[in-house]
Amino acid sequence: MRYFITFSYDGTNYHGWQIQPNGISVQEVLQKALSTLLRMPIEVVGAGRTDAGVHARMMVAHFDLNQQDNKSDSPTISDIDCRQLVYKLNKILPHDIAVQRVERVADDLHARFSATSRTYHYFIHTFKDPFQRAYSWQVYGELNFEKMNEAARVLMEYNDFTSFSKVNTDTKTNLCTVTEAHWDPLDEDGNGAATAWRFTVSANRFLRNMVRAIVGTLVEVGRGKLSIEDFRRVIEEKNRCSAGESVPGNALFLVDIKY
Repeated sequence: MRYFITFSYDGTNYHGWQIQPNGISVQEVLQKALSTLLRMPIEVVGAGRTDAGVHARMMVAHFDLNQQDNKSDSPTISDIDCRQLVYKLNKILPHDIAVQRVERVADDLHARFSATSRTYHYFIHTFKDPFQRAYSWQVYGELNFEKMNEAARVLMEYNDFTSFSKVNTDTKTNLCTVTEAHWDPLDEDGNGAATAWRFTVSANRFLRNMVRAIVGTLVEVGRGKLSIEDFRRVIEEKNRCSAGESVPGNALFLVDIKY
């Protein structure tokens, strides 16, 4: 019997989603909580892998319950109350992980491979603000967001994003379909000039470090160091060294997953 669990987390204190040998991960904490409450070994499979320090306003994972794994003193599988499980999970999980929903799904529905779209937000601000620093990246100097949006639209003309992928990964293909990519102003100063911006990008799948590398390269466009044609060349060269630096992970949020 397969269940989907929808939850969110602040990634500040974690070494990413996936279980790591050298640090605590969100997957490890969630598995331990489920195993404790259900009194059987539980393995969760996430919709994707966020890097260290990256957050998720919405993450989905699935786990399976098998009657033969059930202990004699545990409730039978048919007795599982999803709403009650949500309540109990939120009681024992740390403050930076929150579960919104647990629901029974078809046995062939997969949290990762059945997902059709994922959306990320990246936040930047252009002034010193002690209340922004934890979840937004401060960028110094002026940026041309009109040019950055023009370059962002170029992403939808390509499907090979090797230039924005972390090297030496176990990914079998670097092909992705980007369906949305744009910068939007959030806050303004007293003169009506935007002081904070949000980058939105949606695709059927993302490569390791892809969003952070894209943002770093778009910022180079905004600073005038790369032209739109240069940005095209970066993509076409399929070389990570051609793209900009990977920006900090603390300003990146996974915000939506569609099935």
